[in-house]
Amino acid sequence: MKETRAQVERVRRVNETHQQVTLAVDSSVGGMKAGQALLARPAGDSVWSPYLRQTWFPAALSKTWIAVERPLSEHYEPGQVFSLIGPVGKPLRFKRTLRNVLLVVYDTDPGPLLLTMPALVANQVSVTLLLLGSAAEYGTEHLPAEIEVVKGDADLNWPNRVTTVGWADQVFCVVAPDDELSRFMRVYRAFEELRADVPANMLFGVFRPVLPCGTGACQTCLVRTRGGGLLAVCTDGPAFDLTTLQGSG
Repeated sequence: MKETRAQVERVRRVNETHQQVTLAVDSSVGGMKAGQALLARPAGDSVWSPYLRQTWFPAALSKTWIAVERPLSEHYEPGQVFSLIGPVGKPLRFKRTLRNVLLVVYDTDPGPLLLTMPALVANQVSVTLLLLGSAAEYGTEHLPAEIEVVKGDADLNWPNRVTTVGWADQVFCVVAPDDELSRFMRVYRAFEELRADVPANMLFGVFRPVLPCGTGACQTCLVRTRGGGLLAVCTDGPAFDLTTLQGSG
């Protein structure tokens, strides 16, 4: 992990709520994998804050650029320079034999999962994107056409629930960051109701708390396992098997 500079090259609107910001980056950033993130702030920003950086998950990348999705409420323009620290976190862990993946987005945007989609499709993995609650308002026209999109409500109801859950070899879920663990446990309990069991290495929560340091030193992003251990999202995550976390089972 190191600090680099990135310059905004292009800004374009992708739907009614989000824009895609493309930045020229150092080659060390272009080698990121799905699940890894960057800690970003405007270069030269002198405004003090206890949390100086946003967590950015790339939506697309190459060796020389990355693209991130950001809310339309934020302002970006070509030529703007950002300080980036990263990569932070570990890549998402997919099973070696994988046919069907379910991506669950609950009351938030799918930012942490966007980079997975073209890679899975390219490897001929069937992908269903399940948008629940306020996530159902997210426009998906810019996503790969091969992805099946299903929408549901805030009470975790959607069409063909049993079939959707039973079909998935692996599930990766993102939720609104205001109370991540409680929301993840709600998703976990819904899966318990719809399946005979939730096996290990099947249902993952992708956490995205504020990351002040990105190295595990500040211990503000810790999650507790069922055995009482503590794991840092920035070094051990961001994805954790929900069957292993305190509150499940």
